[in-house]
Amino acid sequence: MSDTIDDKHQRKMARLKEVVDARIEQAQEERGVLIALKGNGKGKSSSAFGTMARALGHKQKCGVVQFIKGRIETGEQLFFGQHPGVDFHVMGTGFTWETQNRAQDIEAAEKAWAIAETMLQDESYQLLVFDEITYLFKYKYLDVKRVVEALQKRPRHMSVIITGRTLAREIAEIADTISIVQDEKHAFRAGVKAQPGIEW
Repeated sequence: MSDTIDDKHQRKMARLKEVVDARIEQAQEERGVLIALKGNGKGKSSSAFGTMARALGHKQKCGVVQFIKGRIETGEQLFFGQHPGVDFHVMGTGFTWETQNRAQDIEAAEKAWAIAETMLQDESYQLLVFDEITYLFKYKYLDVKRVVEALQKRPRHMSVIITGRTLAREIAEIADTISIVQDEKHAFRAGVKAQPGIEW
């Protein structure tokens, strides 16, 4: 009697389950992770805040520092900034091409990093989001070695998500997970105006 489609499917899924179960068995270490979301595509911050929503669903305490945004209130700030489980901080100067003031941007970056560094030393947090921090390394507003050292010294249970188009080599070397968001097509380039709820 020949195999049916259902029989073949059942055997295939049984083999897959064996592989997955073996991987789960091997992954027994319990600790926080460093996640880096990079690339030119849209969705890096959205992914980070989606993960934070998941953490909040598990009653975890979270913290956010947005390192570039600040000229206008974002939807994530308006929503998560009111959440009792989130400490939300915004650098407050906007995009570097709008301020056009390097000294001001460096001062704002240092102030924002001081908050982030304090959070990294606070064991009450389970998840921190450092949104668009990678730009500060690209423009030399922050010393990446200082950031790496603070990330490595954070409490063992704490997870951190960092976002930005580029990723410094020093950060990539210590990251546990790196995801690349690619840009294949974008409405803005077709002349569609940026809008609240989609872009900010």
